[in-house]
Amino acid sequence: MKNSSGNQYQRRQFIHKTFLTLTILTIARLGIFIPVLGIDHHEFEKSIASNSFVNFLNIFSGGGFSTVGIFALGIVPYINASLVMQLLVKALPSLIKIQKEEGESGQQKLTQITRYLTLAWGILQSCTVAFWVKPYVFNWNFPFIANTVFTLTAGSIIVLWLSEIITDKGFGNGASLLIFQNIISSIPSTLKGSEVNISNLNDIIKVCLVVIVFILMLAITILTQEGIRNIEIISARQLGQRNTASIKNYLPLKLNQGGVMPLVFASAAITIPIYFIHSIQQQQIQSLIYFLFFNSPFYLLFYLVLIILFSQFYSSLIMNPNDIADNLKKMGVSIPRVRPGNMTGIYLSRILNRLTVVGSISLFSIALMPSIIEYITHFQLSKSFGATSLIILVGVSIDTGKQIQAYIISLKYKDINR
Repeated sequence: MKNSSGNQYQRRQFIHKTFLTLTILTIARLGIFIPVLGIDHHEFEKSIASNSFVNFLNIFSGGGFSTVGIFALGIVPYINASLVMQLLVKALPSLIKIQKEEGESGQQKLTQITRYLTLAWGILQSCTVAFWVKPYVFNWNFPFIANTVFTLTAGSIIVLWLSEIITDKGFGNGASLLIFQNIISSIPSTLKGSEVNISNLNDIIKVCLVVIVFILMLAITILTQEGIRNIEIISARQLGQRNTASIKNYLPLKLNQGGVMPLVFASAAITIPIYFIHSIQQQQIQSLIYFLFFNSPFYLLFYLVLIILFSQFYSSLIMNPNDIADNLKKMGVSIPRVRPGNMTGIYLSRILNRLTVVGSISLFSIALMPSIIEYITHFQLSKSFGATSLIILVGVSIDTGKQIQAYIISLKYKDINR
C-alpha cells in the first residue's frame, strides 16, 4: 500500500509539472495576440512584411513584433540583459568576487541584477517601439507613448516571471522553451507560403532534396551541440592505488562552447554595411562594399572569419583554461604527460582553439545550407529552418528531454529505495 500511494503521488507530480509547463506556454503565446491599443495593426503588419530585421526578431518573439501585442518583446529583453551580465561578470572585479566567493547567495544576487537589467532593456525597447510605430498610430501623443511603454515593459516582465516559474516548477529552462515555442509557431506560416504541386516531378524532387538537406542539417547540428572532446585526467590518489588504475576520468570540453550566439553575432555584424551604404555618395566605394559583402566569395570568407572570432570570444567568456588548470592543481589532478599549472593551461588553450575552429566551421556549414536550398528550390526556408532556429530547437529539445529523463529516473530510484 505504501509503494502504491508513493507511485500515485509521483505520477501526480509528473502530471502537475507537465500541465504547469504547457499552461504557461499557452498563456505566453496568447499574450502575443492581445494588441496594444491605438495602432493601425493591419497597415503596420503589411508595411513590415518584407523587413528582414523584424523577421529576425520575430523568431524570438513568435511574431510579436509584427502584431505589437502586449507580449511583443517576449523574452528578448531578458536575453539582452543576460548577455550584458555575462560580459560584466567577466569585466567587473566586484561581480567576479560575488560569483566566485559567495556561492548560492552570490548567484541569487547576480540573478536579481539581471532582472533589473531586463527591466531597463524592456523600458528602452518599449520606447523604441513607441516611436517606431508612430506613422501607424491614430493619435500619437504622450499618453500613447506612456501607455505603450508601460504595457510592453510590463509584458516583458510578466514573460520573464512565467519563464522562471517553468524553470523552478516545470520541465526545462523557461526562457529557452518560450523561444522554442515561438520558433515552432512560425513554421506553419512558412510552409503555407511555399506552394508545391505534387503532380509536378520537379516539385517532388525539390521537396525530397529539402527533406534530405534538413536531415543532414539536423545531424550536423546535433553533432555540433553534443560533440565533446574528453581529456583524460588522473588524480594523485589514483597513482598510488593499483586497483583504480583501470578507472579513467575525463575532463569534457564541448565542441561548440558558445551555442548559437556566435552565429547570431556574426549574422548581425555582416549586415552592418547595408545600413551605411546608402549614406555613401561615391559610386566606387559602394561597388567595393557590394563586392566584398554581397554575393561574392569574400562575403563567405568574412562570414566564416566572424563566426570563428565570435566563437573564440564567447568560448573565452564561458571557459578560462588558466582557471581550469589552477582548479585541477588545487585538487591534485593532472593530465597525463602534461605538467600541472601553466603548461596545463597552455595545453587546454590549444585544445579549445582547435575545437573552436572545428565548431565554427560546423556552424558555418549549417548556416549556408538553407541559403543553398533556397537558391535551388526557391522555397523560403530561412525564417523557420535557418541555422539559428535549428540550433535553438535542437539544443532546447535535447536539454528538456534530458531533464525529463533525469526526473523519471529519480522517481524510479526513490521507488526502489522504498
